[in-house]
Amino acid sequence: MEQQPISNCGGVAEADEKLLKVQAAISQFKMIQGALIPVLHEIQDIYGYLPEPVLQIVSAELNLPMSEIYGVASFYHFFSLTPKGENVVHVCLGTACYIKGAQGVLDRLSTELKVPVQGTTEDNKFTLEATRCLGACGLAPVMTIGEKVHGRLVPNNIPKILKEYN
Repeated sequence: MEQQPISNCGGVAEADEKLLKVQAAISQFKMIQGALIPVLHEIQDIYGYLPEPVLQIVSAELNLPMSEIYGVASFYHFFSLTPKGENVVHVCLGTACYIKGAQGVLDRLSTELKVPVQGTTEDNKFTLEATRCLGACGLAPVMTIGEKVHGRLVPNNIPKILKEYN
């Protein structure tokens, strides 16, 4: 039997396709204890974040209160309740990076991108995030943009690096 979308979210074919994927994920994990986390992972993969209307569907389908879903989604750092930019910039603020000037790098990024930490640029090109450790202490201070690592940074490096992504 062919699955029908749970809800129409605006009547757009892409939304229907995404909702079918969500429904498939819910069906796949529904009978497993602890289904919420794998379902949230699937939704994050589908949408890039966890949209509230989709979380309401999860609440109804898994018979879980929204407070429990938000508790899990906000506890784990890899889940996002807001859309992220095309390029996610992670700046390490771990001890080695912080001592070697990571705060200045983060401040310069915030100024250049015109967003606060945890913010996304108006054009959705960049999201700026601070993290505790990227595991590249020998390159301190370090940041990643997507999968690319940029190390031994000084604030004046930032404009040139950002131009690579425009």
